[in-house]
This record gives sequence, C-alpha cells and structure tokens, in this order.
Amino acid sequence: MERESMEYDVVIVGAGPAGLSTACKLKQLNEEITVCVVEKGSEVGAHILSGAVIEPRAMDELFPNWKELGAPLNVPVKGDEVYFLTSDTKASKVPHFGIPKPMHNDGNYIVSLGNVCRWLGEQAEGLGVEIYPGFAAAEVLFHEDGRVKGVATGDMGVSHSGEQKASYQPGFELHAKYTIFSEGCRGHLGKELIKKFNLDAGKDPQHYGIGIKELWDIDPAKHQEGLVVHGAGWPLAENGATGGFFLYHTENNQVVVGLITDLNYDNPYLSPFDEFQRMKHHPLFADTLEGGKRVSYGARAVIKGGLHSLPKMTFPGGLLIGCDAGTLNFSKIKGTHTAMKSGMLAAEAIAEGLAQENAPAELTGFTTKFESSWVYDELFRSRNFGAAMHKFGTFIGAAFNFIDQNIFNGKLPVNLHDTTPDYACIKPAANFSPINYPKPDGKLSFDKLGSVFLSNTNHEEDQPCHLKLADADIPIKVNLEKWAEPAQRYCPAGVYEVMDNEDGSKRFQINAQNCVHCKTCDIKDPSQNITWVVPEGTGGPNYPNM
Repeated sequence: MERESMEYDVVIVGAGPAGLSTACKLKQLNEEITVCVVEKGSEVGAHILSGAVIEPRAMDELFPNWKELGAPLNVPVKGDEVYFLTSDTKASKVPHFGIPKPMHNDGNYIVSLGNVCRWLGEQAEGLGVEIYPGFAAAEVLFHEDGRVKGVATGDMGVSHSGEQKASYQPGFELHAKYTIFSEGCRGHLGKELIKKFNLDAGKDPQHYGIGIKELWDIDPAKHQEGLVVHGAGWPLAENGATGGFFLYHTENNQVVVGLITDLNYDNPYLSPFDEFQRMKHHPLFADTLEGGKRVSYGARAVIKGGLHSLPKMTFPGGLLIGCDAGTLNFSKIKGTHTAMKSGMLAAEAIAEGLAQENAPAELTGFTTKFESSWVYDELFRSRNFGAAMHKFGTFIGAAFNFIDQNIFNGKLPVNLHDTTPDYACIKPAANFSPINYPKPDGKLSFDKLGSVFLSNTNHEEDQPCHLKLADADIPIKVNLEKWAEPAQRYCPAGVYEVMDNEDGSKRFQINAQNCVHCKTCDIKDPSQNITWVVPEGTGGPNYPNM
C-alpha cells in the first residue's frame, strides 16, 4: 500500500528540549518556514525523564521573557550539597570549596523537564509549528543520491505475527528539505544515521549511564524547597561500579530521588534498579523519605561520552542534535541547556540554508556555529570528566576532576580517552558471586513490576515486538552461559526473563509491554544482539511531572 506524504521545509523527530527549541527558533527567525514535529509519546512530555536541575542560559536566549510567559521554572536552587557515601550508614559531606566548579548550581532551577517540554510545545504551536504526538518516526527516507528525504511513521494496527488487523492504518511519509533528529539518548534513527554516514569516525565510543528516578510526596516538616543534593560512593562502589545519586527538593512538598549507574560496570550480577532501591535505605535518603509516599517512577539512559565521543552532527539532508548526538555536559550532570542551544544553532543554520537560492545539501555552516558557541566551550572544558571517573574510579577520579576544573578551569593540558564500549566492559559471571539484594520493604524500596505500574507504561499487546533479537539463540546459548544473561538485571522494568521449560531447558522471555523506553538493553547487551525500535505511536510510559 502506497503511503500518503506531506511536505515541509523542516521535519523534526522528537519533541524534547532540542527539537522544540529548533522549532521555536526557526519560527522566530522566519515565520514562513513550515515546520513539523513528530513525537512518539502520547503527548509532548509523556516520555521526558530527567532529574532535573536546569541551567537557564539557553532559555534566556530563546525566550528572554520566559518568566512573564509562565515557563515552569518555579524553584530556584537555594542550597547545594555533595556527599560521598562511605558505607550503608555513613556519609562524608564535601566542603563547598572542594566541589568541582561545574557542579555548583547557583542561578539554576529544579524543574520537571516533562513540564518544561509541555510549555515549549505550547510556545512552538503558538508560533505556528505543527506538532503530532502519538506518531513514532520508524524509518529514515532517502533520496536516490543518498540525501535524507524525511521520515516515515510506523504502521498502526499490525498484529504480533505481522498481519494487518481490522484497525490497520499505514504510516505516512513526511518529506522535508532538512530533517532534524532530536530523539534523545540512543535514538534509534540517530544510531542508524551515525552508522550510515560514518559520523563517529575517529571518535571515542559513546558512553552511557542508566538513570532511575522516583517522585515522592514527603512530610512538609522535612521539605526544604530548593535544596539540591548530589553524591557518589555506596552502594555502587561496593560492587566496583561508578555513578552518582541526586535528591532534589522541588515544589509542593515533593522530592525527586534518583541514581545514575555508569553502564561501563563489569559485574554481570549487578542490578542498577536494586542498587537504587538499596540506596534509599541509607540515612541520607531515609531520613527524608520515611513517612512519605512514592508517586511516580521512571528510567532512561543518559548519554555522557562528551566531546571525545561527539559524532559529526551534519549529513546530507539533516542534522543530529541534543542527546541524540551527545551534547550533555556530564561534568554538570546537565544536558537541557546544551540540547536547547544545539537546536537553536541548528535553526540558524537551517534558516540561512533555506534563504539561499539553492539550499545546500549539507548544512556545514552548523559546525562552524557549534564550534564557536558556548556549548562547545563547555564540552571542551569537561572533556576529561567522564573518562577520569571511568579510569580512576569515584574517589581518585573526583580528585582529578577537582584539579582539572577548579585549578585549571577545564584546560589541563591532558586529554583522557575511554576507548572501551560500555557493553564490552562486562566480565564473565564465573569471575563473580551473585549479589543477594534484600527484598523490598514496600516503604522505601519496591519491586520492578510495581514500579513500572507507577510509570503508567502501556503498549498495545498485539503488535510486533519492538525489542529485536538479531539471533534468538544468543540469550540462552551465549549470554546465559557466559554472563548469566545480564538483561534480567540491567533492565529496570522487568522486560527480560529467563524461564524454565517443562523439559528442564531454558527460554528467554521478552515482556515488551513493560518497556519504559530507557534503551539500556540496546546499549549494555554484551553480545549487541538487542536492537530497540519504536513500537506503535503512543506506546510506552506516560510520565506526569517527571
């Protein structure tokens, strides 16, 4: 069946901070430019998950009057604390002067990034941008000469076996002079484009973490609106892993608590979800959370390779921006302001290209704009941050970063590289003993399925599985034997299980309905056998205030 098509000047894939900033800036520069945004979530913001403390620098540039316009940046940071957890009961507070400069949060705001994106979507629509939530971009379209032509949305109403149901609706094609990919971390189309155009040639492998977050209502007597707490150490350090935690006191007597586990860990028995549940029993968190109520849960991969892992962002017919490319500044643990700015720079390059009589196939001018911007300067100054933590561990890595950031202002004449992909860091299960995680108490710690329920995750059950195995035999024949099939543990949503058959053999079960679209499986599978693709539009989590 031939698909219907629509023509635009610019098509943007993903209604996150980068994509929406591109759309808004384009209309500010030239209201005649036709712009379409497609978003796989049921609404703008439904799939957005971040800590989040936002630096308003890019927002100030995009909408200088954002306060008057009602942007949901309501909680300025009033306190900033950093701790090293040295055991399950002890913590050491880092003196303010000892914190790396990029981690200071003066002038920043605690936000729900989902709500910020909802607001940006309203601004974009007010400027004349067409936004289509619930439509998942499933395929990149190409011209005969190899230029990107646009995208096709996924078909709806296809059964698990691939047959057309009574509700079948074919996807449609969106054609554009330029197509912008802003899908967020590990975007599946961005991943395809990086490979097709060899955009990562000469770059370090990209690196990631898995961020798990909960939103809590707490006792008003314990609430300190505007307090930001970060730190590292226990429990991850106990199992040789690195990462960091956060606890933010937001508005309405709520806090957000989370843990980012670096995905370069080597122990296949480690479970980031269970590490997070265990962490909340430390007095630093328990004293705040006890007596409260958990109201939401979510998980999302975090891109953190930085400048040395940043691919070329231009290709014929389009651009790769924001976390789809990897613009997050990991030394600040922030990517919203850099994603927004990358989108604004993309808009400038696009507007200039469209203004030419013969619009160039590739917007090479974007690279010049990017490399002369404050985003590039930030990424350059923080280029060693993640590699130092990976190479030297939490404590020595932190000391290196203090010297680099506070004494040399990010210009230490050293370039640290981390050339081992995260999936290749995992070691055979025979080198480790299984980790016996405590059972959840239902007060501070919880199980996976109850957590997924709080994420409002839902997928049409009778549809093709969106978690594709290149070889269906590998999970049992290779991964189980060598690594005790770590998918059972690295997935924070209970998607993957190893089940017993009646004859005593094992089978690999995929519970795709549970998937919260975090992309961890696509990143961490040691055989690189799992590929995440988009399910039917509107499928996945529906995060409120996350």
